[in-house]
Amino acid sequence: MKKTLFDNINTNPQSKEPVEFSVSEISQKLKNYVEKNFSNIRVKGELSRITIAKSGHMYSSIKDKNAVLDIICWRGNLANLSIKPEEGLEVICTGRLTTYAGRSNYQMIIEKMELAGVGALLKMLEERKQKLLAEGLFAIDKKKPIPLMPNIIGVITSPTGAVIRDIMHRISDRFPTKILLHPVMVQGESAAKQVILAVENFNNIKNKDLKPDVIIIARGGGSFEDLMPFNDEELVRAVSKSKIPIISAIGHETDTSLIDYAADLRAPTPTAAAEKAVPVKKDIKIHISTLSARANRAVTNKIVNLNKQIKSLKRGLGDPLRLLENANQRLDQISIRLDLSLKNWINSKKFDLDRLKSSVRPQNINIKIDNYSQRLKDIENRYFLAFRQNIYKKEQNLKYLSSMLDSLSFKKTLKRGFVLVKDNKNSKTITRVKQLNSKDSLELQFYDGSVDVNIDNIKT
Repeated sequence: MKKTLFDNINTNPQSKEPVEFSVSEISQKLKNYVEKNFSNIRVKGELSRITIAKSGHMYSSIKDKNAVLDIICWRGNLANLSIKPEEGLEVICTGRLTTYAGRSNYQMIIEKMELAGVGALLKMLEERKQKLLAEGLFAIDKKKPIPLMPNIIGVITSPTGAVIRDIMHRISDRFPTKILLHPVMVQGESAAKQVILAVENFNNIKNKDLKPDVIIIARGGGSFEDLMPFNDEELVRAVSKSKIPIISAIGHETDTSLIDYAADLRAPTPTAAAEKAVPVKKDIKIHISTLSARANRAVTNKIVNLNKQIKSLKRGLGDPLRLLENANQRLDQISIRLDLSLKNWINSKKFDLDRLKSSVRPQNINIKIDNYSQRLKDIENRYFLAFRQNIYKKEQNLKYLSSMLDSLSFKKTLKRGFVLVKDNKNSKTITRVKQLNSKDSLELQFYDGSVDVNIDNIKT
């Protein structure tokens, strides 16, 4: 007889016949047994193979030296965990065991997660710190100066609690300034992501009238686990990348988080961050009054010293009227010498003019004109004589060339009875019988004219 799910596995201990189950029945029986006996357990181990599905659920495993246990943390519980699950982190998980028939394995559903030992976590944080330090995220030369009197202060913290009230109260007392609050969670799994988003949102504000001049990231005191979101690597990078100066104020004075190293200024408490963000208005007024008094005293002293210098120079200068008397006397002497020099120069030029005038006489000019006229006539006679001689030579040469051309002309030969024969087609001269063809048209040129003839046949 077939056994039901809720019957004992072996109803007849004396019988050696095995009990028969369906796959679903054995899976369900095991599931009931595991969940009943392991409904509230705590397991210690090292996290590995962390995967966050698109649904928001976390699938991972926890292991020790000898075994591995699959774990699941549903989305709702994952957001409320006190620490952020990370690879290699030693934790204590609280939850229940169950089975998954689809893969015939057992797994643990996580409801709470806490650190198994602070030493392991501190080692992990130190390794992360050294890694970020090597990348230059904590370099001093990357720190941006905090403005003396910011127009707007951006505050990233929880909208409830004493932190925001302390910051606002302290800023109001010291130097009333506009505060722009970006509310975030400061504890839990999603805290780091919210702070990252807040830093990016402040940096992405385009309106200069709304953009903060400095950002304060603040959180009150808490346990080591509570402050873990501010050791998040992505948050440290976001703080280091911020274009707006950031003041970190996480926990109490003895608490230190990784964003303290990346921030441009670290404050021991949120109240101290407010003090570092703005000056004391009364102190500034006193300082301005002090500077104003010092400036007035400096100007007064400068005027007194200049008056003393003027009096001292006046004593060394002497009587200005006497200096003018000497200058007037020298001016008169120079004027007298100038008048005398001008008269002498005019007389000298008159003498030169008279001398030139006496040397220029009409008879001398006429003699020069006659001489130049005679020279011009001589040149003219020589030019015409040379021109006629050149013409005669050219004429004789032309006659010689004409007689040479006439003696070499072929018409002289035609006059003696010869005939010039040409082909009418191409006007070429025929000099041999073999150049002729039957019925060619020829031109016979005589001394007194030419005639065209046709050749009927050729006899050689």
